Amino acid sequence: MNEIFFIYLGIGALTGVLAGLLGVGGGLVFVPSLFYCFRVLGFDQGLLLHLALGTSLAAIFFISLSSIRSHHRRGALRWPLALQLAPGILLGTLFGALVADHLSTLWLQRFFALFAIGVGLQMLLSYGDGDTLLNTLDKVHLVKCHRNSGRLGQSLAGAVIGLVSALTGIGGGSLTVPFLTACRVPIREAVATSSACGLPIALAGTAGYLWTGWNHPLLPPQSFGYIHWPAVAGLAIAGVLSAPFGAYLAHTLPTRLLKRFFGLLLVILGARMISLTP
Repeated sequence: MNEIFFIYLGIGALTGVLAGLLGVGGGLVFVPSLFYCFRVLGFDQGLLLHLALGTSLAAIFFISLSSIRSHHRRGALRWPLALQLAPGILLGTLFGALVADHLSTLWLQRFFALFAIGVGLQMLLSYGDGDTLLNTLDKVHLVKCHRNSGRLGQSLAGAVIGLVSALTGIGGGSLTVPFLTACRVPIREAVATSSACGLPIALAGTAGYLWTGWNHPLLPPQSFGYIHWPAVAGLAIAGVLSAPFGAYLAHTLPTRLLKRFFGLLLVILGARMISLTP
């Protein structure tokens, strides 16, 4: 078990660097990495992805606290906007955890794989900072409803972000940032505000996966609900410590090229997960 904890530390460190360097959410790395780790450890096949999703969201809770502090100190975080999205995010994430409890590992695996492929293609086809496929759709007036729908529209958007985040184990940045930039929020403020939105996602997701998996007879040792706490500790510790280094590298490395490379990896990973039988 000591060896596997060092693997968790390594996954957390890699994810923290990628998050700081490319601005990607931890769940896109955490979930497939944990899926394979739990598979090797011999955890019950029917719980592999449930455990990966719950564990990822629990780790993201701690990492998001560090990210929020950093963005708040730079004055880029738009708290009123984050608070408008928060109620919908909380409800959507809780509902997503309930839905996940009724889905098999195979269906969750397919959903995550398709999402990873979608994000990967978005990164491959992006034209510049903040110019994603969703922004391109905005140019043909397919997302203008977001800007004129007021609090109800923000709540609905938050609910969708929370639902998808719960089913994929992510902090929501892959959805929140494109949504906010489509609403004409500057990219730096969108990224900062997205970090704040990751906190209610992680909080509600952790609570939801704790509740739905509580007392499950096939849980592995040191797990409460669908959360494996040794993995949470390793991911969170290393992720928080390594993220600043990734932010430093972002100023010295060609991030646009690296983002396309990571997008290609996500597409390959997603295709692999679709073909993999639990």
